[in-house]
Amino acid sequence: MAIKVGDVFPDTVLTYVPYDAKNPDACGLPQQLKTHEAFKGKKVVLFAVPGAFTPTCSEEHMPDYVKQVDSMKSKGADLVACVASNDQFVMYAWGKQYNVKDNIMMLSDANGDLGTALGLAQDGTARRMGPIRLKRFAMIIDNLKVIYIGVEPAPGVTVSGASAVLAKL
Repeated sequence: MAIKVGDVFPDTVLTYVPYDAKNPDACGLPQQLKTHEAFKGKKVVLFAVPGAFTPTCSEEHMPDYVKQVDSMKSKGADLVACVASNDQFVMYAWGKQYNVKDNIMMLSDANGDLGTALGLAQDGTARRMGPIRLKRFAMIIDNLKVIYIGVEPAPGVTVSGASAVLAKL
């Protein structure tokens, strides 16, 4: 069963490569992010994509968040993060392509732990993308409680887009 508004966000471990402003061209060492530690006491905008560098994710989903991240933070978001089923190095490279720096945290759910815990994993084998992929969604998490969730009902970006999320902040 998928997570719902009012539920507590699951305590899982994701990975990421931190942005280093002193050496922006370097790819650092992966770090772990424990969701309950990182999200406790914060308002978090989390958007998920099935795959970095894929057409809809790269042409529609990510660019709108890059454009609207400052507006989200001005409306109270402490953290804006993108999560995908790709590994942390791919997520770092994708964030670098969009020059997100530390404005959007690029998170990896390569093992599918978060997608499974949320009930928002999908099987990508028919599209040659592997057995566990995240569905396209966005949520607002306030002190570990889900206050908005938009899961795309069909291909494209509507309820998980930056504009939809910004309207709910």
